[in-house]
Amino acid sequence: MRIAQTTYSTRPRGGVVHTLALAEALAARGHQVTVWTLGRGGDDAFFRPVDPSVEVRVVPFAPRDDESVGDRIERSIQAMAAAFDPAGYDVVHAQDCISANALFAPAAPGAGAPPLVRTVHHLDDFTTPRLVECHQQAIVRPDARLCVSRAVADEVHQGYGLEPTVIPNGVDAARFARAAGPDGAEARARWRAELGRYVLALGGIEPRKGSIDLLDAFALLRDDHPDLSLVLGGGETLFDYRPYRARFDERCAELGIEPVVLGTLADDDVPTLVAAADALGFVSTKEGFGLAAMEALAAGVPVVARDLPVTREVFGPAVAYADDVPGIAAALAAAVDGTLPVDAAAGRALAARHSWAGAAAAHERFYERVVREGGDGGHELDLTDRQPARRG
Repeated sequence: MRIAQTTYSTRPRGGVVHTLALAEALAARGHQVTVWTLGRGGDDAFFRPVDPSVEVRVVPFAPRDDESVGDRIERSIQAMAAAFDPAGYDVVHAQDCISANALFAPAAPGAGAPPLVRTVHHLDDFTTPRLVECHQQAIVRPDARLCVSRAVADEVHQGYGLEPTVIPNGVDAARFARAAGPDGAEARARWRAELGRYVLALGGIEPRKGSIDLLDAFALLRDDHPDLSLVLGGGETLFDYRPYRARFDERCAELGIEPVVLGTLADDDVPTLVAAADALGFVSTKEGFGLAAMEALAAGVPVVARDLPVTREVFGPAVAYADDVPGIAAALAAAVDGTLPVDAAAGRALAARHSWAGAAAAHERFYERVVREGGDGGHELDLTDRQPARRG
């Protein structure tokens, strides 16, 4: 099967990580896979090497300092639409609203295009009119929809009357397990020498990640754990969170906390950074799956998650839950003290069950049905280890 995967950035966000891992796993099954992306800020490659069995097409996208978020979204859509050619693909799979809109924008060339699949990783509450339109159109207009959790699929059904198919994320559990073992000992020691003991959060400083709640919880935690640091990694985003970041910085000053903000990380540094943490704070107000938390479980690191339907669905009893600042602080205290009532072995086993090979097999069956039927039927797929034959 000839498959096009599309994403809006070359930089490390959850959807981009998903795109690359899925593309590589599909290629390993014998499919011809091309990943299309926008090269923001002069990027001409992804944040990490991509298996050579996957073709990569980077569409140049020069930065402009004077444009609004809405204008940047519109320009992103038009740049991808002008470059993308659907000819020769059996199925096209968009991983975000920007690339999905590009694939049915008026500027997109070609007639008789292959079916368009969209993965809705989570629903957002945007206020910028062009983003609201982009978000909605990318849900209702594709031929078929996927979600990475039942909780998000239920939200799509409640909001739009549609029935997405659920295929959970994979995770490279072995990579994070190695980082927690003897092979990662030297790198973990370097992180500890630089950062001391720390609570980690990944994904940047933004409203959806609950960054200010985590900061307030850390202030309570610090009273009894003055040796701990709060470390924040990642944060590459297309959107403008400067007002929220300003509030975060003001709150840091009020609390007398100086978190370590690492920003975008080299891909090779992430597993040992996670493995060296005392705990992962995963307190997002909205998530689709929780890849960072699953990676932490693979490394044997305790996770404190906000109590959401999606986190209950995905993680069950493998993480600790909290729904307010005092609860987050109490759960983090138990995590760093080693008294959190969760089973690290069960967390590792959970992560190991979410393989990209299994996700790719499920996507393969979904694509075949969409090509055959011209759209989705909203059926849940069997995610057992049934392995269809390789094909080109």
